[in-house]
Amino acid sequence: MSGVDTGVRDAPDVVVLDYGAGNVRSAVRALEAAGARVKLSADPRDVADADGLLVPGVGAFEAVMSGLRAVDAPRLIDRRLSGGRPVLGICVGLQVMFERGVEHGRESEGLGQWPGTVERLAAPVVPHMGWNTVQPPEGSVLFRGLEDERFYFVHSYGVQDWAFDQSIEQMSPPAVTWAKHGTPFVAAVENGPLSATQFHPEKSSRAGLALLRNWLATLPRTGRMQGRMPATGAEVTP
Repeated sequence: MSGVDTGVRDAPDVVVLDYGAGNVRSAVRALEAAGARVKLSADPRDVADADGLLVPGVGAFEAVMSGLRAVDAPRLIDRRLSGGRPVLGICVGLQVMFERGVEHGRESEGLGQWPGTVERLAAPVVPHMGWNTVQPPEGSVLFRGLEDERFYFVHSYGVQDWAFDQSIEQMSPPAVTWAKHGTPFVAAVENGPLSATQFHPEKSSRAGLALLRNWLATLPRTGRMQGRMPATGAEVTP
């Protein structure tokens, strides 16, 4: 896999977390196209120092959590967020940010960044596969200029009940975007340094690319990864 020089001196450095998830190449390419310098890595130093961390996820909730634990990702993600350093989860990468997932009657513990349970969608047709509209809240950063766009979903499970206590004083409530397939479900969350989408931006054509650019625009440019990013044409070892 190659790192691409975007030609922009202040391009943010993004690490795509390498924990054995499938189909990460498309996420890397989309981030590069959106203007980031990208590295696939699970090295704790890389994860800590990147301007942004992307947590991909496909397949089963429990399998993704096992992969994350194998590279100490729960601790690494928590440390980033405690320091206000941006993280973006995609698909099951959103789901594992919640407290638990229930698949085939089996309950698995998630990362617990948000309260809530990931369950099978209450819809006549599952999986939910294809393009769908979303309903972002006013003031959303991720969906700025994209309020009427459609995004690409592939999932059978989701969060259908948002249980976050939004009455906490001196705390801005998370911005929650909803979509509907049979029943409403959480399509995205923006919560300080932590953002996540149930859909796949990397598969959502121009709208997905624009959303990634919106996220990249929020990232700091620290230079901490300077000298450790892959050079143009260099091979990144998974």
